[in-house]
Amino acid sequence: MDYILRATAGDGSVRVFIANTKETVQQAFLHHKTSPVMSAALGRALTAVSIMGIMLKSDDDLVTIKINGNGLGKGLVVTGDNKGSVKGYPLNPVVDIPLKPNGKLDVQNALGEGSLTVIKDMGLKEPYVGQIPLVSGEIAEDLTYYFAKSEQTPSAVSLGVLVDRDYSIKQAGGFIIQVMPDADEDIINSLENKLSTIKPFTTLLEEGNTIEDILNILLGNFGVNILDKIPVKFYCNCSRERVEKALISIGKHELETIIKEDKKATLHCHFCNKDYDFNEDDLKTLLNECTK
Repeated sequence: MDYILRATAGDGSVRVFIANTKETVQQAFLHHKTSPVMSAALGRALTAVSIMGIMLKSDDDLVTIKINGNGLGKGLVVTGDNKGSVKGYPLNPVVDIPLKPNGKLDVQNALGEGSLTVIKDMGLKEPYVGQIPLVSGEIAEDLTYYFAKSEQTPSAVSLGVLVDRDYSIKQAGGFIIQVMPDADEDIINSLENKLSTIKPFTTLLEEGNTIEDILNILLGNFGVNILDKIPVKFYCNCSRERVEKALISIGKHELETIIKEDKKATLHCHFCNKDYDFNEDDLKTLLNECTK
């Protein structure tokens, strides 16, 4: 089961969110049939948004990350809530580019140059929108820059996806560590040293470490206090009923035109790749709903 640990350390001066998202990223792979490099890109974003969703206060709040780039992958969209539900899709699911010289998947070149936008819908008249240029395209570094630039919160972000030979997801997860303004210099220095020497997140998972173990490796010297364990899953809330409402909302004239010219309609959900088909009788039933 995928889950996130919410924890503090150093008497509350550091807050940590650490996640194992292997099954969540695997579900995204199954929905979108992503090539390895796009599985890595989408999986990193899903992990980040699952954590950023947990940071939200209200059950109705949503956070969305949009990445637009000039690389072959073009970008992606991922959205999540504060209950651990997350969904997303790549703009181009299949990208075949060479590995980096170190043998790693080249997410940076797959996405190219562009922008990262964070949208937080917190029930206000207007959602909060923060946008930064992609500083590396590796997503973790971009989010580190975003937190510093747009939210003025010093953060360390690590995101990893390990793709197996059959393209399935072998490991996935990551963490976001944020230092509070009253943090002691010793904790900050120790954390910086640890982050500069620690193995990649997926390597630690491959070695058999749980995220509890990794949390202890990172901050065990500073009194880790685990506050919550939140389940995470890939979840798309689309349904035929929602799609019907969307069709009704386009209005009587548009529905009449579709019935006359096409006699059918297919609506596609980008998040889970599901198609909803409506024949002529279905559309006429919805037209009657419009005229009530």
